[in-house]
Amino acid sequence: MAVTGWLGSLRAAEKTALLQDGRRKVHYLFPDGKEMAEEYDEKTSELLVRKWRVKSALGALGQWQIEVGEPALPGAGSLGPELIKESNVNPIFMRKDTKMSFQWRIRNLPYPKDVYSVCVDQKERCIIVRTTNKKYYKKFSIPDLDRYQLPLDDSSLSFAYANCTLIISYQKPKEVLVAESELQKELKKHAHSQVWIWCSLSLGPPRTPQLVKKQIC
Repeated sequence: MAVTGWLGSLRAAEKTALLQDGRRKVHYLFPDGKEMAEEYDEKTSELLVRKWRVKSALGALGQWQIEVGEPALPGAGSLGPELIKESNVNPIFMRKDTKMSFQWRIRNLPYPKDVYSVCVDQKERCIIVRTTNKKYYKKFSIPDLDRYQLPLDDSSLSFAYANCTLIISYQKPKEVLVAESELQKELKKHAHSQVWIWCSLSLGPPRTPQLVKKQIC
């Protein structure tokens, strides 16, 4: 089953974790060299950040590509060196999930709610946002459903509009909810079978080494 396959990939990856500023930060290194970094709210286990990094054909590390969360700010202690500057007038697209839904926000959209159309494109496995005045068009995929190889369901999609922000929600399938719950159990289960190591984070200016938890599972 595809869901089990993705969970297996997460379990097989080399994992490093630390608690910082109320967040549980987990770094995954996969056998093919890809890296994934996630940040969860320590109390609610809600996903706050997910980003990916891959090596070039020559083996050089690329920039972190954000899948979930806001663009990193300077000095915020992020796991990558990226800094994205957005215009305060152009639309800003970002993903910010909830416990029960995948959710995207598009800021700086000044048009009334009735001009927006949000739908699922089954053929291209993506969500399409457009306006009747032809001022805005956007299509994007749901990587989680691709990884789990689950179909898109039109009935799971909804949207709202307020304060020049379009909020698009897609209810998580039960398979995803179960998988996310199992992953959190895995992370907590191995919290008691971890080795504590000292390391100095190489991101940003030098600072005091931090105590990091490295999984041995």
